[in-house]
Amino acid sequence: MRTVIARCSVDYTGRLDAHLALATRLLMVKADGSVLVHSDGGSYKPLNWMSPPCRLEVGQPEAEDAAAGVQEVWTVQNTKTDDRLVVKIHEVVHDGTYDLGVDPGLVKDGVEAHLQVLLAEQIELLGPGHRLVRREFPTAIGPVDILARDPQERAVAVEIKRRGEIDGVEQLTRYLELLNRDPHLTPVQGVFAAQEIKPQARVLAEDRGIRCVVLDYNAMRGLDDPDTRLF
Repeated sequence: MRTVIARCSVDYTGRLDAHLALATRLLMVKADGSVLVHSDGGSYKPLNWMSPPCRLEVGQPEAEDAAAGVQEVWTVQNTKTDDRLVVKIHEVVHDGTYDLGVDPGLVKDGVEAHLQVLLAEQIELLGPGHRLVRREFPTAIGPVDILARDPQERAVAVEIKRRGEIDGVEQLTRYLELLNRDPHLTPVQGVFAAQEIKPQARVLAEDRGIRCVVLDYNAMRGLDDPDTRLF
């Protein structure tokens, strides 16, 4: 991973246009090719970013930008779309590269791990005709919880959370981007499954074509039989 602290401005063009005025920020370039722009606030979420597949090119500024103090220009181009992130760097405060090694992946808590086992056993909860391919299907950035096939034999990637929030949707989005590079899998559908899904996460998921499924943990464990209810 490369981390750069720099005074910079950032422009994003493509599906939407966004501008970040000149300020000191943290730029992260990850091994998977993603580039993220962080401020010293806003919790975990970057101000802007470009997910892989993309390429980063570092170039010299044009005369007008150089006169304004720009030292170099980063152009991050998505290789599948016209989306582009342009970072104009005025001053570099820190520039370091670190080999973080292979990450062992997220260790889920007991409920999430059990939900994965139960959903693999009850894969029809995704819809009639679905079948399990495998749990913990590997990708270059970690395993997706479940890979399945729908009745039309299309691949379905499922990310499972106890509480579904925006970061879970982002995680599944990254998995889908990698899985869709595999000609044996593409096109891969995404399913975001959780006991509870926050409204903002649902909106983001649906905007990205990801289906949301709410899981009833007690019913999946056989502790809540709908046939025995009075109401």
